[in-house]
Amino acid sequence: MTRDAYDLIVIGGGPGGYVAAIRATQLGMSVACIDENAQLGGTCLRVGCIPSKALLESSRHYDQARHGFAPHGVLVGDVRLDLIAMHQRKSQIVKKLAGGIDGLFKQARVTRLQGRGRLTEPGRVLVVGLDGERSLAAKHVLIATGSRPAPLAGVALDGDRIGTSTEALAYSEVPKQLVVIGAGYIGLELGSVWSRLGAKVTVLEALDRILPGMDLDLARNAQQLFEKQGISFQLGARVENATVAKGKCMVRCSGAETLACSRVLVAVGRRANTEDLGLETVGISPDERGEIPVGDNFATSAPGVYAVGDCIRGPKLAHKASHEALACIDALAGRHAQVNYDTIPGVVYTHPEIASVGRTEQQLQEEGREYRSGVFLLQASGRARTLGETDGSVKILADAHTDRILGVHVLGPHAGDMIAEATAAMEFGASAEDLAHVCHAHPTLAESLGEAALAVHRRAIHLPAVR
Repeated sequence: MTRDAYDLIVIGGGPGGYVAAIRATQLGMSVACIDENAQLGGTCLRVGCIPSKALLESSRHYDQARHGFAPHGVLVGDVRLDLIAMHQRKSQIVKKLAGGIDGLFKQARVTRLQGRGRLTEPGRVLVVGLDGERSLAAKHVLIATGSRPAPLAGVALDGDRIGTSTEALAYSEVPKQLVVIGAGYIGLELGSVWSRLGAKVTVLEALDRILPGMDLDLARNAQQLFEKQGISFQLGARVENATVAKGKCMVRCSGAETLACSRVLVAVGRRANTEDLGLETVGISPDERGEIPVGDNFATSAPGVYAVGDCIRGPKLAHKASHEALACIDALAGRHAQVNYDTIPGVVYTHPEIASVGRTEQQLQEEGREYRSGVFLLQASGRARTLGETDGSVKILADAHTDRILGVHVLGPHAGDMIAEATAAMEFGASAEDLAHVCHAHPTLAESLGEAALAVHRRAIHLPAVR
């Protein structure tokens, strides 16, 4: 039977919320977690990270079967696409993982409540669900409501022809022409999926580059590779409006020709999900981005109310939310907790993958910080050669005086896995020389990190140092 009072109430069952709930029970707290969706896991699991990666993997296999097997001596006949089966696989993965979180909740004795949670006063939450309303009390309340796709002025979403990533994960047929507005993580990943499956994809970006915030060299090199794959880019393209007429979408940019296409994907970022939470009743005022201001240990301005993840400042990343959730709950339990925002990695799961952690060269230059750069090209990697994937590089940036690693940027196969070693090295304050002294197994892609670290001091073995 559901109780009325808890040590902690978590509003939101995504990567921040469900991780916080489980961690709190591990530390002896009674916990209720409120989420309005039938499946736990938040946007990441239901309509974000997981389904997009499932489609990325499936579309990559399809593309390889059509174009990539012959060099390996594998000859295939007529390759056909079964989009229904591809979507079914994606859905089964989501269902399995969501069910796994349900199992974890039962194991940890987290009370799960489906409904909308609203603060009515400090320490009290009203749950509005299918079975009516229920008022709960708690010593602590954690808001982890995540984010949603950001709107774009002049573009009216219709949930079909003009939509967000949610719709783009479930197209019932491959669009003939897809216009993607926004050249960030989401736009490039989903643009890659539908390009591989046969769509003519055009990416529009208001800035003069793709992947804002990532290393500029990697972004430029990645763009060239995407163009080779058939994706077109129009940079400096400010979209004024997008409309649908007679089954066709029309996208108009300032100073440019109007584009006609089958579908439009709006991927211009994400906005905090903080409406209708009763924040005003406890004196919390979100900023202009809808984000909740927090102080030490993620405390809001309201006593006993905390917030983590996409609904506060910082990159909208699932692992950032989970990391903050662990730190927040540990702090509530009186344990040492902190989040090092200099070591939050980011990964774009295109092909090749793009991964980054720490500062970029552009940021260091703006800060006036002296640094050294070491670059290793994957064309000199034995493992990359055996994979047949030699496009890409590893760049390490280190302080010119202390040699401490300040940033690592990887473009290439399995970059998302390779960045983990770099993140760990930076978290423990390693220098480029420290990383160079690590014995990497051969032949692996991870050797490239060691070579790039050597290149910081112009000692790379398999490739002359490149700046």
